[in-house]
Amino acid sequence: MKPLLFKIAKTEEEAVKILQEDYPYFYDNLHYHEETQIMVITEGKGTYFIGDSIGNFQAGDIFILGSNLPHFFRSDKPYYQEGSSLRSKNISILFSLESLGEKLLNLPEFYAIKKLLYNSKKGLVVLGNSRKGLYKAAHKIGQKDRLSRIIYLFKWLNKLSKSDELTSISHINFNQETSPNDTKKVNEVISYIMENFANDITLADASEVANLSVNSFCRFFKQHTRKTFSQFLNEIRIGHACKQLIEEKYSIKEVAYDNGYYNVSYFNRQFKLITGYTPSDYYKVHTQTHNLAS
Repeated sequence: MKPLLFKIAKTEEEAVKILQEDYPYFYDNLHYHEETQIMVITEGKGTYFIGDSIGNFQAGDIFILGSNLPHFFRSDKPYYQEGSSLRSKNISILFSLESLGEKLLNLPEFYAIKKLLYNSKKGLVVLGNSRKGLYKAAHKIGQKDRLSRIIYLFKWLNKLSKSDELTSISHINFNQETSPNDTKKVNEVISYIMENFANDITLADASEVANLSVNSFCRFFKQHTRKTFSQFLNEIRIGHACKQLIEEKYSIKEVAYDNGYYNVSYFNRQFKLITGYTPSDYYKVHTQTHNLAS
């Protein structure tokens, strides 16, 4: 896996950096960084790719992205349209506990926190009451001075280390090496897929974007995403289909056609393969869940 190494700008004295970002759309290039990142989505929605997992995000979601974990958050298409008033906002807490000293982290009292950070290398999504509490905490931590930030962060890492409301996202850990040329190619292909997944795009089309033969592209894409081109494309399409079923209440046939599936039976098979539900069952389960929550 060779995404872009992203350097977080910070002074040497800062152990915990707070970023409050407000842009038309999120930074959508596949990248990684040495720091652990707690990312709180305060406004916006779209598609994430974390490790080897594809899913949807929306305002209120919280992710813990471990050191060197490849990821991107791509806002939905309307956020990229000229003249759009939509915004994508997040609060990110970035830190590297290793900078505080190995002896400190090797104390028995830090065992649970170290385990949490190890698990975060696969990415974690925070749910339930833990999410509600951490959402409020993310808005408070930026108001604290540097020492208070560290203490406040440790307090929350300790709480999260004891929580059963954290779910792993990726299936595997990643060891990073980086090649600028490979980084450029994989991000160009991902952008092409994200912009055209509703069309009848082919393996040959994607190979041409990467300027590779079909066989070379298949190896290249699998190496960089741990998925075949077909798997990646289908997961993007079905993820978008899920949102349309729930949020826009399209018919199953409309959703299938709108996401590049011109054979509804094939759409139904792919939908169940990826989500575990038929489209109609998915709609019933998730609309019931939404109604209970509201």
